[in-house]
Amino acid sequence: MDAVTLRTETEDTSPGQNFCIGNVDVGCGTVLAPLAGVTNRPFRLLCREQGAGLAVTEMVSAKGMAEGHERSSQFLDFDADEHPISVQVFGSDPDLMAEGARAISERNPDLIDVNCGCPVRKIVNRNAGAALLRDPKLLGRIVRGMVRAVDVPVTVKIRSGWDDDVSEDLARVVEDAGAAAIAVHGRTRQAKFGGDVDWESILKVKRSVSIPVIGNGDVRGPLEAKQMMDRTGCDMVMVGRWAIGNPWIFHRIGRYLESGVLESEPDSGTVMVMAIRHLRSSIAHKGLPTGLWEMRRHLAAYLKRVTGGAPFRRQVMTEEDPEALEALLRHIAALAGSGDREEEAV
Repeated sequence: MDAVTLRTETEDTSPGQNFCIGNVDVGCGTVLAPLAGVTNRPFRLLCREQGAGLAVTEMVSAKGMAEGHERSSQFLDFDADEHPISVQVFGSDPDLMAEGARAISERNPDLIDVNCGCPVRKIVNRNAGAALLRDPKLLGRIVRGMVRAVDVPVTVKIRSGWDDDVSEDLARVVEDAGAAAIAVHGRTRQAKFGGDVDWESILKVKRSVSIPVIGNGDVRGPLEAKQMMDRTGCDMVMVGRWAIGNPWIFHRIGRYLESGVLESEPDSGTVMVMAIRHLRSSIAHKGLPTGLWEMRRHLAAYLKRVTGGAPFRRQVMTEEDPEALEALLRHIAALAGSGDREEEAV
């Protein structure tokens, strides 16, 4: 098996109801959120295999795209088997954002998403990401220019505000500018990832616009996904951090939304098989040592789901020989009493 082509002969895990953003059928109501350093091609494929209706790439710089520096960026490495796929772009200059969108559209994504939520200082200091929450007029100019520049539907991912909830105003600006959908993370920039997510902001956005609304924030599993949809009326749910080391979350959410069946968490053997597949694919895709380094956050998350995995964390995080690392993962699986599943990863 090609280690990067992760699809297998699995059952269709999508819920029965399909959703559209603009003219794009995004399948079921689950979306893999864009996560820097996480949502590369191997991980996106795992999540899509497990039922995610749409995946969003790591964010790419509009300036870099417009000036030709990132046209071969690894963040744009999607292929035909990933459609529908969305590319997230960040920036603050309307002309550069439009030009960057044109360059991205040459790669034939299904959607282009505007990052209006990243709280990281180095992005905010460029007046991009969450900084745009403070300037709705600028955000409107950016979205309007991008919509005019490309035929691909443009979407926007926001937080509820900078330090106060202004989500309704932001959503109306985005819709008026021509966005095809809006994703709402129910936290302010000041909150970053702390405290409880505020679903009220998602509800207010849903009541304010007619375009599809995607709810985001602390969707830990099927129950939270259903509760978010019921309480806010959002059309889809977006899963970010809680998918790391847990691509099965999309299958479990899909099954629960469709039938009300709450499937159990995967056992330790299933987790280790997935971790080994993911490791092999990451190395095949990025090479050594990058492919191994980029797996460490994922492997730490996989280990948390394995009985008796905690004592091996340091060894797993520091092992630099991929064959030795895979052998260690198999050893952990065997100690967890799941050695009979090992051959599935071969």
